[in-house]
Amino acid sequence: MKAATLAALREARAAGRAVALATWLDGRDQRLFGAGADEPPVGLAAAVATALRTDQAAVVTVDDAEVLVEPHNPALRLVLVGAVHLAAPLAEMATIAGFAVTIVDPRRAFATAERFPGRTLVVAWPDVAITELAPDARTAVVTLTHDPKLDDPALIATLATPAFYVGCLGSGKTHAARRERLAAGGVGADALARLRGPVGLRIGARSPAEIAVSILGEIIATLRGAA
Repeated sequence: MKAATLAALREARAAGRAVALATWLDGRDQRLFGAGADEPPVGLAAAVATALRTDQAAVVTVDDAEVLVEPHNPALRLVLVGAVHLAAPLAEMATIAGFAVTIVDPRRAFATAERFPGRTLVVAWPDVAITELAPDARTAVVTLTHDPKLDDPALIATLATPAFYVGCLGSGKTHAARRERLAAGGVGADALARLRGPVGLRIGARSPAEIAVSILGEIIATLRGAA
């Protein structure tokens, strides 16, 4: 690898930018495409987009040449708003699936290391925390509190970001009321269409662990373009 290409790749990874390294297998070229790098040519654009979405390398043929496209994505993140009981199994499962998990809750009695050992906890109002965490296209955000004073500001802040998944715990009736509140507060139709609620795949989940499975399943399906 050329020194300049390696330096650009290291810089992109340090900055958390999603880039793909394209290597022509006949040795003619090696280039970096993506955020903060070059735009891929027409023949490679789809392959670069697919590699970044799926986190999988692939060899494609472009103008009779084979090109290895390798994704270098920032870490996946999951932000849970609400240090509630469900947050524990969801955080554990998401960590196993490769997500860096952050739990946000301004209530110090809830967001404690004793209740969530080893987890990253942010004790702050959710809208402030979301702004500081700056969700990107590799971030999922799920609100769990059922409290509009906490969930709504978090959702408004999140919908102003490119987070790939925004989910809300609660019944269909609760979600309908939530959408009405957000719309009345100025959230547009396109932003509201991004909300997933009631959150999770419809698998008949009942226990907290089962609900966590359904939520994580929907997050992954959305990430991989299957939902």
